[in-house]
Amino acid sequence: ARITHLEPFGAFADIGCGIVGLISIENISVSRISHPSDRFSVGDRIAVIVRRIDGEGRLYVTHRELLGTWEENAALFSPGQTVAGIIRSIESYGVFVELTPNLAGLAEPKEGVTVNRSAAVFIKSIIPEKMKIKLVIIDSGAGEVFTPKQTALHLPEGGHLSHWRYSPPCCPKIIETKF
Repeated sequence: ARITHLEPFGAFADIGCGIVGLISIENISVSRISHPSDRFSVGDRIAVIVRRIDGEGRLYVTHRELLGTWEENAALFSPGQTVAGIIRSIESYGVFVELTPNLAGLAEPKEGVTVNRSAAVFIKSIIPEKMKIKLVIIDSGAGEVFTPKQTALHLPEGGHLSHWRYSPPCCPKIIETKF
């Protein structure tokens, strides 16, 4: 698909022959983003999966299922590593730092950090049963732009996906998509 238009609620993508589908913001990635422009630009070519077609013929597509599961993304990191990430949101209880498009961790609160800026983070722990990565911000970029590591696209065999589970089997919280 080719991204044709961005709105605060999602991105529109031409899947071919002028057929346009909507990727709602929650279907762009599991990691929280504030706007589709955090992930895409107009003209980007991406892979999508048809999620559904409504009664009026509108097409809804998704991208997040192609970015890997929590376990696949977490396997790229180890406790004790210092890695680059991008600050996605700042809350009173901590700072969410995206490590890959489908994986973010929570860092302790830190003064002077800014959303959408790069950060060097120390990985304190990885907890699969809670789908948590605990981080400490070592340094926050003054102006650099960092693009999180894109994981390999996980295209289903035969091109059809009927079920996708993001959550590890050991986690009681289930994040999944049934097509």
